[in-house]
Amino acid sequence: MTNPTSAIGIFGGTFDPVHYGHLRAALEAMEMLQLQDFRLLPAGMPPHRASTFASADHRLAMLKLALSSCPELKVDDREVRRAGSSFMVDTLAEIRREESDAPILMMIGQDAANVLDQWHEWQRLFDLAHLVIMRRPESKHIYSGALFEQVQPRIVDDPVQLRHSPSGLILPLEVTQLSISSTEIRRQIRAGLSPRFLLPDTVIDYITEHGLY
Repeated sequence: MTNPTSAIGIFGGTFDPVHYGHLRAALEAMEMLQLQDFRLLPAGMPPHRASTFASADHRLAMLKLALSSCPELKVDDREVRRAGSSFMVDTLAEIRREESDAPILMMIGQDAANVLDQWHEWQRLFDLAHLVIMRRPESKHIYSGALFEQVQPRIVDDPVQLRHSPSGLILPLEVTQLSISSTEIRRQIRAGLSPRFLLPDTVIDYITEHGLY
């Protein structure tokens, strides 16, 4: 049986910029899943968009500032350091090589889960990790075709089940998803409005210092 204390949580995103919606969801998931190793992983060069608004180095720096007062949450910078497009399947394969048969729990939002079959080599994800779908109570899950066939038999309702196998299961997890978006924060900054209370002051200071967005 896999050692349950060795489970690893992975929460990827562009974090452009990181905000309290990201941070609150990460903290709740870490606590509900009782993970001692929970990593926020900023995308280096996300394949689903032409570019990010802030560079990978800036986004990494902002994430480190945001987590400076919460050492329970860690930053994994491997996608920023790695050249080329940041495909999650490559990242999970790399972590799997490092961690052997430890359970890997990849956090994903419901909207992203609904289009998982558009991800690069998406079917391999189930061989590499469990999926934890962080969702609001009113979130709608829409799986069709091959995605439905992969998802439906993997769904479990007990987090403990994820801790005793390396990969392959899916857990829906209701978390507090604050109605905050990086897009709206960038819009406010461009309009000369204050984004205070939407993201940490340290991140706001960094954005101001470097003239981001």
